[in-house]
Amino acid sequence: MTPAAALADVYKSATQHPVFRIATGETNKFVLLVDPTTDGVDFVQVIEIFDVGGETPPNAHRAAHETFVVLHGQGIAITDAGQIPLQPGSTLLVRPGGTHVVKNTGSTRLYCLTSMIPDEEFAALIRNGVPDRLDAEDLKALGW
Repeated sequence: MTPAAALADVYKSATQHPVFRIATGETNKFVLLVDPTTDGVDFVQVIEIFDVGGETPPNAHRAAHETFVVLHGQGIAITDAGQIPLQPGSTLLVRPGGTHVVKNTGSTRLYCLTSMIPDEEFAALIRNGVPDRLDAEDLKALGW
C-alpha cells in the first residue's frame, strides 16, 4: 500500500458490505463494515445480527476491547459482572480477559454494532465463514 493510499478514506455503500455466518447453521450473521485486511486498520467493526434465540458462545479476548451498541431488539449480556439487560441505545464494553455471552431474548432479531480493538483475527474468522445476505427484515431494521 502506498503512503497516499494508506491515508485515503474508505467509503462503502450499504450494498457493498459482505455478510457472513461463521458456519452453516449458526444463529448469528455479521455485516462486515470495517475489515483490517481490506481497510488497512487494526480493528474490526460489524453489525452482528442475532436470530431470535441466537447467542454468542462464551468467549474472552486476550488483548482486545469489544463493544456492543444495541441498534434494534432486546437481549441480555452475561459477563463477569453479572447479567445485563440490552435494549436499543445500550452500550456494553467488555475489557480484555472478560468472559461474556450476548443473547437475543426478544421476539425479533437483535442488531448490535460490534467493534473489536485490536482485531485478534475476528475479521478472518468471519470472512472465512459462509456467505449470507441481508433480507427484508434486516434492511428495514437497519433503515437501509
